Amino acid sequence: MDVGAGAGAGTMVAVKAGADVVAVEPTSYMRWVLWLRRLSQRVQDRVTVVDGSAESTGVESGSIDAAWAMNTMHHWTNLEAGIGELARVLAPGGRVLLVDEDFDDPSHPDYERFGSKAREKHSHQFDTVDPSVVATELRRAGLTVHFAGGDEIAGRPAIVIEASA
Repeated sequence: MDVGAGAGAGTMVAVKAGADVVAVEPTSYMRWVLWLRRLSQRVQDRVTVVDGSAESTGVESGSIDAAWAMNTMHHWTNLEAGIGELARVLAPGGRVLLVDEDFDDPSHPDYERFGSKAREKHSHQFDTVDPSVVATELRRAGLTVHFAGGDEIAGRPAIVIEASA
């Protein structure tokens, strides 16, 4: 399950690797873009696009083997509800990967544009995700946290949280 799938970059990578994906996206325009993209990739039978959010996916309980959210946690309106929803939809042994770029790290190439000092001038809010807070919520929801901290992905500093049911 791709939470906050957007145009489906992560969805398409997973499908090309052989997965069936539920792409959860709250924005109608982005769902439309993803719907068209899945048709152009000829994977329409392996991608289900749903209107939902981290806090309310509309996905059946215990039906998801893996869930991920890439650069969307800073948009979640209620962290506790989002984590609770992940715990609800995960099958036993299911895995979670949550990643947000760390724009507050001065080594990030977009630090000047989106870092904490630039937020006052920028219209897009990139709230910093605290991995320890997310890890605490995951544990409260009954998940096992394997990693919660800083890492580097594709040459960019990131906040990464890995957990399982």
